[in-house]
Amino acid sequence: MSGTQDDDQEFEAENRADIKKMAADEELNQAAMDLMVKAQDHKYSYHFRWMGRPIIQYPQDIIAMQEIIWQVQPDIIVETGVARGGSTVFHASLLNLLGGERKIIAIDIDIRAHNRKALDEHPMRPWIELIEASSIDPDLVEQVKRQCAGKRVLVILDSNHTHEHVLAELEAYAPLVGKDSYLIVMDTVVEDLPPGSFPDRSWDVGDNPKTAVREFLKTTDRFEIDGVQDAKLLLTVAPSGYLRCIKDAMS
Repeated sequence: MSGTQDDDQEFEAENRADIKKMAADEELNQAAMDLMVKAQDHKYSYHFRWMGRPIIQYPQDIIAMQEIIWQVQPDIIVETGVARGGSTVFHASLLNLLGGERKIIAIDIDIRAHNRKALDEHPMRPWIELIEASSIDPDLVEQVKRQCAGKRVLVILDSNHTHEHVLAELEAYAPLVGKDSYLIVMDTVVEDLPPGSFPDRSWDVGDNPKTAVREFLKTTDRFEIDGVQDAKLLLTVAPSGYLRCIKDAMS
């Protein structure tokens, strides 16, 4: 074994130990949550762009997603929720770097004209399939399933954040995800923020993506929460939302 391999193994072992200690540091984790609560007052997640488009994500989650996409090497990413398109462009850019025949299927019930125009004119457009529809419409779900047949698929849920809607998305799209890929649910942090943090939205504590994840996991043995992501990110909008597939679906 080369010295470089020894160094890499030592580095990773030390890194895992540090992450474990950080996860056990209650004071640090509370400080991180206090920071997120305060930053929410200033719409912190809205302040970043990817290749010119607002991405509306925390930098930590952007890096985590990059690590997962590199690890999984998906043929297709299914993303519900487009917003201003930054996440869609981000995922498309990573698929482009991976090479081969890959694409993101990006679904939103309302793709506004200015956002569609910006995405249509973007260099990453060849890797993006835009679909304007409800993500839980049965015909749309069947259409996506047909496109994903025989492909390695990663799913990201980031649209309507109510319990009912997210649970319906989980049930619809989980069968597309194979062993060692991921089903990722964004904005589970809503459950951990003070009640009333989103007065203009229909989700809140007790009715949000994390409550949907909890209910979904009671019904399946195919997915588990990736505790490593929860332990190392510290600042994340998706605590308990990175779901790793540990068993292929029954054919």
